[in-house]
Amino acid sequence: MKKLTKTLLTLFVLLGLNAPAVGQFITLDWKLHEVGQVIQIVTNEGRYNQLGTTYDGLINTRFPPNTFQEHTGGVGWYIGGINQDGDTLVTTPYIPAFGAAGELQGYSGAPWDSVYKVMRGDTMDIGDPDNPYITNYVAGSDEDIITRYNDYNQANINNPQHEPMYIDVIQRSWAWASEPMDQFIIFNIDIIPQREPLRDVWLGAMINANVGRRTGSGFTFSNDDYATYHHEHKMAIGHDAEGGPDGGKYSPIGMKLMPPDEYRGKEISEDHWDWTWRWSGVSREDNQAHYEQMILEQIQEDQVNPTGTSWIHTFGEIDSLSVGDTLSWRFGLVLGKDEAEVMEKSELIERLLPDFDVPSPPPSPGVTITPTNRTVNISWGKDAEDYVDPDRSDSVKKPFEGYRVYKSTQSVNGPWTLLAEYDIKGNQYGQNTGLQNEFTDTGLMNNVDYYYTVTAFSKPDTVLNFPSQESSQRANAVTVTPGTSAPDDVGQVAVVPNPYRGDIDYNAMDPPWEKPPITRERWLEQDRKIQFINLPAQSTIKIYTLSGRLVETLHHDDATKGFENWNLTSNVNQAVASGIYLFTVKNEETGNVQTGKFVVIK
Repeated sequence: MKKLTKTLLTLFVLLGLNAPAVGQFITLDWKLHEVGQVIQIVTNEGRYNQLGTTYDGLINTRFPPNTFQEHTGGVGWYIGGINQDGDTLVTTPYIPAFGAAGELQGYSGAPWDSVYKVMRGDTMDIGDPDNPYITNYVAGSDEDIITRYNDYNQANINNPQHEPMYIDVIQRSWAWASEPMDQFIIFNIDIIPQREPLRDVWLGAMINANVGRRTGSGFTFSNDDYATYHHEHKMAIGHDAEGGPDGGKYSPIGMKLMPPDEYRGKEISEDHWDWTWRWSGVSREDNQAHYEQMILEQIQEDQVNPTGTSWIHTFGEIDSLSVGDTLSWRFGLVLGKDEAEVMEKSELIERLLPDFDVPSPPPSPGVTITPTNRTVNISWGKDAEDYVDPDRSDSVKKPFEGYRVYKSTQSVNGPWTLLAEYDIKGNQYGQNTGLQNEFTDTGLMNNVDYYYTVTAFSKPDTVLNFPSQESSQRANAVTVTPGTSAPDDVGQVAVVPNPYRGDIDYNAMDPPWEKPPITRERWLEQDRKIQFINLPAQSTIKIYTLSGRLVETLHHDDATKGFENWNLTSNVNQAVASGIYLFTVKNEETGNVQTGKFVVIK
């Protein structure tokens, strides 16, 4: 019922109708962190999983980006404390039970009350254009995601499991495009009590560390995971065991907590904090039981049996939070190919705290793509050449060094092949090839998708001993389909491949002739493809059996490409059988018709 209520209220907003009360309803919004090696979904409910969003895919925490290796089933942070009436309260966006409602949601259904993405070098007002809650926001990383929510929205109050603490939350998450910072995401949480003070406050986070290759909508791949704890890093790590439902062993994920180092202008030492970590016996019976789990001040032994894992990790305490005060703390999701690399990234985070002021990459070049017959021309702008980086220590005013051109035959997430590198001549960096702003790729297959991206990279900072920084490969990646333009009339229409053969693995070709969408890993029957080529700009294709029964009708309306794909599925959504098929193609502008035939062999 609650889900239906939320949907109806979102509809009020979309239709421009008046909602019954301000702040009563929200529109769920989300954005992806995607500039680095970790692809992470972020919502305005304070939870970090794609369940409940409109995202058409399976991404929660994917690493590396060109794989289907997931690392979480859900992540959310906790706050527990006692109000002025002596009530023990806990609020979290992620209750450890599948299907359980969270307790934090956005403010309203207003279109501006959403999730914002701000890239390096951009400045933006966040929130209501007439009264933003952050003015002139400047990105603190290569890709910031900002949102706000609270625990007293009417939808939260209607949750029978929840008693509000009346807190506002502003959340900023940071991601980086280039090594060595492209394998972690930092979440900055600002908590502001609105109605009543809180005392004996504990904070923390919970994670379902579902590590492995996710190939469907379920979570059986996570049934062989286990967890370990690392005291010196205040970090727990989720691992995938050898074998099990998903076969191999995949990269672990670390969740690292970073308590505030000051509050109300006073410094807080590291030894102030007590810590709790538990991977078993965690439940949400009531607020009192949950709070008692948070404040145990015990670190459980490492998990031995790989039976799947989730845990809570908390720290405390803050003696009191006053109304209007802001308490700021952080946690990070840290990825690596193995435990040693996760630990290495954790140490880097500790060195970069609190501001993460490090050299940044040039802005992504603006790319223009021109596909023609078996050829793709790529050109890009020169704005990156003039960027200024205030966080360098080597006094280089304009640290731009060059461009790299990449190509993939698989997806906009790669894997990428370097086609060309152009850098400034006459210095000690790079290849000294000289700068160019154009590249032409030839010898391509027509009517097949290719993927290209252009990055800009900097000189290394020799004083900081910090490596060259490169803009995100994903930021301006484009899908390109070379081919001939649409002919003036029918006459040369053909079908490829003809015959279509079921014993050929078209998905294994490079580039693949057939492939699943980017949100799905496995090839399915509906991914079969034949192609009608040399089509006029506006034409209608009709496909028949030899007996004359209409199988499917395709409408082509595109002046820039002369082809149309068909997935060998009929107009009643059934896969077609082996046989000889007839087709007609009518040019809707001239009325001329061409007939032909093709063969399907399964």
